[in-house]
Amino acid sequence: MPAIRRYAVCGLSARGLASFVLPILGLSDRTADGGFGYGVDVDDLSQYAEVVAIVDTDADRVAEFNASLETPIPYFADYDEMLKTVVPDAVIVTSPDHTHAEYILGALRHGIDVVSEKPMVTTAAAAREVLAAERASGGGVQVTHNFRYVAAHREVKRLIQSGTIGRVTRVVMDYHVDLRHGASYFLRWNRRRELSGGLQVHKSSHHFDLLNWWIGEAPEEIFGYGALNYYGPSSPHRAARAEDPYFLAQQGSGVFPADSQVRAGLFGLHYPGQYPADRPLYLYDAEIDVEDTYSAVARYPGGAMLTYSIDFSSTWEGFRLSIAGTHGSIDLLHGRTVDGAPLPDSDRIRVAELFGPTRVVEVAAEQGGHGGADPRMRHDLFAGPSPESVELGLLATSTEAAYAVAMGDALAQSATTHRPVNLPALLTP
Repeated sequence: MPAIRRYAVCGLSARGLASFVLPILGLSDRTADGGFGYGVDVDDLSQYAEVVAIVDTDADRVAEFNASLETPIPYFADYDEMLKTVVPDAVIVTSPDHTHAEYILGALRHGIDVVSEKPMVTTAAAAREVLAAERASGGGVQVTHNFRYVAAHREVKRLIQSGTIGRVTRVVMDYHVDLRHGASYFLRWNRRRELSGGLQVHKSSHHFDLLNWWIGEAPEEIFGYGALNYYGPSSPHRAARAEDPYFLAQQGSGVFPADSQVRAGLFGLHYPGQYPADRPLYLYDAEIDVEDTYSAVARYPGGAMLTYSIDFSSTWEGFRLSIAGTHGSIDLLHGRTVDGAPLPDSDRIRVAELFGPTRVVEVAAEQGGHGGADPRMRHDLFAGPSPESVELGLLATSTEAAYAVAMGDALAQSATTHRPVNLPALLTP
């Protein structure tokens, strides 16, 4: 048996708890879904890892969690103090996006490995700094781009990698975030660009990484537009809470805070520091400065072209994908209604040869968070990569994660300047 690695968790977020802390403690059966795709996972990672410290700015939230454990986890408000006194083998970064760079760079300065939630950081400049720090450090960075691990996505990669459609020439992804899920981003810290990098980074970096992985290379240029159409002070749906159509559409879903404004997340844990009850957030606040709709085109060195669009107030959740190659095409619809019912033909991969037959590849659903992706990803991270993971390149490198961030950052820049942005230039020292 390999030695158990010692991990410090930076940010006791819902994602940090559901995907890392509870599985490492062997308590993942306590995880509740809550409507945001965390799922109910039962994998036990305690034979591979242990949590030796928690770093968070919200001492009350950590204390509430520790009170539920037989053995509390040491808590630190000061990150550098934790690194010096605990000296973990690695840190797991699951804090708000704008804090990732501080935690990653601090660990690398001490030669400590990092497992970071996506997006790795919020700007291309910060991504460039992380890559430089990693080159100078004895520590390494892995980023949890779990979207690669979904069964249908692995099958698409396998089809492309085997040459089924030849060289990829054109990719189109039309992504939709339903009105419940989409509204939730505008009731959290994600709605401020300084904290999230904009949803072009926070959300779309997941999609950009997946698309780059399928295409098999990093893009060289991107151009795009963005707009705030549904939320913020100019929303056409702006109304008092009792008449707010988003609120009325989501009653009982758990997306909106309670009338008291007290926020409760997984297993009832509260957010007294991050979301004080006396400072309520509404969908139409003036501080909202991120877009809820945008489109982009990108070019790749090998000749592939990408068209990507997304909106955050849709009547359904999911995406339509079309991948064209020199010898055929792949089409996939993945989606569900606002109430969770799968769309007809969802997750059936249509493969058409240019001068041959068309067939449908059925992909069996897998159990676990994010469509079965999270358990597979955790196994790769903590127990070691599986043969399939090595074959498909499932674990995202820091460079791949940096390009996903740079694409989102560059899209925001392009929407402002109305000019294309060279991506390698953003990441070159």
